[in-house]
Amino acid sequence: MAIQRETGKYIVSSTAGESVRAFLPNSLPPDPPLELDRFHPVLDRANQALGRLDGLSKILPSPDLFLYLYVRKEAVLSSQIEGTQSSLSDLLLFENEEAPGVPLDDVREVSNYVAALNHGLKRLRDGFPLSLRLIREIHEILLRKGRGEDKTPGEFRTTQNWIGGTRPGNAIYVPPPPERLMECLDSFEKFLHDETVTLPLLVQLSLIHVQFETIHPFLDGNGRLGRLLITLLLCARGALQEPLLYLSLYFKTHRSHYYDLLQRVRQDGGWEEWLEFFLEGVELTAKQAAETAIELNRLFAADRKRIQEIGRPALSALRVHEYMQMKPLISISLAAHALDLTVTTVGTALARLVELGIMHETTGRGRYRIFAYSRYLEIVSAGTEPIGVS
Repeated sequence: MAIQRETGKYIVSSTAGESVRAFLPNSLPPDPPLELDRFHPVLDRANQALGRLDGLSKILPSPDLFLYLYVRKEAVLSSQIEGTQSSLSDLLLFENEEAPGVPLDDVREVSNYVAALNHGLKRLRDGFPLSLRLIREIHEILLRKGRGEDKTPGEFRTTQNWIGGTRPGNAIYVPPPPERLMECLDSFEKFLHDETVTLPLLVQLSLIHVQFETIHPFLDGNGRLGRLLITLLLCARGALQEPLLYLSLYFKTHRSHYYDLLQRVRQDGGWEEWLEFFLEGVELTAKQAAETAIELNRLFAADRKRIQEIGRPALSALRVHEYMQMKPLISISLAAHALDLTVTTVGTALARLVELGIMHETTGRGRYRIFAYSRYLEIVSAGTEPIGVS
């Protein structure tokens, strides 16, 4: 039987001329404490999967290659949950200064996510704590030059926001009013740094994610930043050496249940049900990431072997193949410039790779052709179809 607990209280405030019931969350950790005994098996499995993934990052021949595209996959997925229609290919085309197949604002939003994550990781590695200040810095990058640039990037909100509905009065959920926001955030930051908390790390992360989404401190970008914080905290706390775990695909796949569980925590104190969902997501996602890394390693090795068998032309073809492990969607001129080779040399190498079935020309044009490392993209892109597109 689930423990009955209050996770906060509703307070009446006035917004846009109407009275609304805004939610003021209690400080973490939950009281009464979580019942963790029944979660030990799934917690152990999640930790084991996370440990295997972290260990894999140390033995991958080229972890940076895997990270490059995997970070971009997360950016696409997290932005899709918020409604963008960008695909992974759209983002890669944008980064290569080619025209994506969706509105520019969509793909800019995804590109911002990559930059925001990279900024957060660099700051953490330079010794800066994961604090409200860093969260604001990350948010500023997340919302620059896109649809959110008019939503005060890098600044906590000073007006009321809401989730669902057309106004606060008919919303599904109304976060804390702006005049109570900083007390919620101060308490949130205190929990982030509280060394007396003895809860397992993954349990702490599950609580932190809900609390951030419940406070909803910004006018826009809260969902993306809340998901990004999970990965940053895993790195900051030493559970992962590289940012390899992302839950956005899991949340996207189960998005109705995900949002429902967040609301149940607020309404009914249903922390245990949320925790089970979260831990199962960590276990599944860590296993998928490890399997993807292994599959890509096998692909690269098998393709490299096939290229080596073509004899003398293999030298330039191998260089292009290696480059396309980092940039799996390229033009001839882009690769020639990056590799300091002639356009003719790269074009000939790509023709060989196309003959081998390793690369494919995607545009059908005579000039300005785009070549794809198709199987690589297929493996990494799994699950990144825009929501509503099968």
